[in-house]
Parts: sequence; structure tokens; C-alpha cells
Amino acid sequence: MANSNGRTRTFRGILIGWMALCTALAQEPPPFQILVIGGEGSINNVKQRTAREPIVEVRDRNNRPVAGAVVLFEAPHAGASGTFTGGSPALRVTTNAQGRAVGQGFRPNNVQGNFSVNVSVTVDGVTQTTLINMTNAGAGVNVAHAGHGKLIAIAAVAGAAIAAGTIAALHSGGGGGGTPSATIAAGTGTVGGR
Repeated sequence: MANSNGRTRTFRGILIGWMALCTALAQEPPPFQILVIGGEGSINNVKQRTAREPIVEVRDRNNRPVAGAVVLFEAPHAGASGTFTGGSPALRVTTNAQGRAVGQGFRPNNVQGNFSVNVSVTVDGVTQTTLINMTNAGAGVNVAHAGHGKLIAIAAVAGAAIAAGTIAALHSGGGGGGTPSATIAAGTGTVGGR
């Protein structure tokens, strides 16, 4: 019986200590925060090799800019990605007087798709991370990599364009006096008048 009570007291002590630690951590704000200023949600043009540079701003607990913070921008090493100045998928810079750091010279590679640039910020030995999500896309949709939803959308747009062209051709060249009609045979790729 005494052994069981000892375990119960030990468990309660651990539980109380753990709850106190969680409460202290919940009340203590992080030493700094990372704000994404540029690049989030951007669509990079793989044909023209143009992209928005990722930009972050580092602010302390009192919402003041942190100058001299070490920032590491790192793009994926494979798949949809890009490179920074110098042709590397990683770039290490420090924040300026406004607390800002720029992933300079970012250029997309030629692989289309979604990806994230990992951003690690270190201030006084404490490191925090965030992601900047981007998409590499070309002038047109790469059908080989498109999902079913994209294929349906492409088919719908193409079908609407064919139908509009057919109706316009029937109206302009008809001269038959009746209401022109058009048929589009699904799956066969043929368009023609009735």
C-alpha cells in the first residue's frame, strides 16, 4: 500500500511540474518572429526563368526589427525548385537594419509544380523556421503532369472554343435561311454540321 502511495505522489509531482512548465512556455512569447514579406504563393515562369524573390522580416518580442540575424533560404534539391545568386539551391544572408533578408537572384528551374523554400532564422543561438510556398509553371499547362481536375478544365475550355468556332462558322457561311445547328461528337474529336 505504501509503495502505491509513493508512486502516486511521484506521478502527481511530475504532472504538476509538467503543467507548470507548459503554463510558463505558453505565456512566454518566442524570442523573435519571422514574417514572410515576399514570395508566398508566387507563380514562377519556368519558360522565362523569372520569379519573385523570397523575402522575410525578423522582429523581436517588442515587434522591433532584428538586424544581423542569420537567415538561410533553402530550395528543394530535386523536383520543382530554383536557385539563388551563384546557382546554389541555398543562400545564407543576414538581415539589414529593417530586419529584412532577401533570397537574392532566385530563379526557377525548368520543373513545373509546387514546392516550398525553407527559411531558417538564427538569433542569439535560437533557430526558428518557416516555409515560403511557390509554384513553377510554364506558359501553358504541362498535361503530362496535370491532375484529373486540370485535364477536365482543359477539355472543357477546348470544347467550348471548338463549339464557339463552329457556331460562328455556321452563322457566317450558312445562307440557308434556317437556324444553324452543330454537333460535337464526344470522344471522336469530330465537329461538323448536321
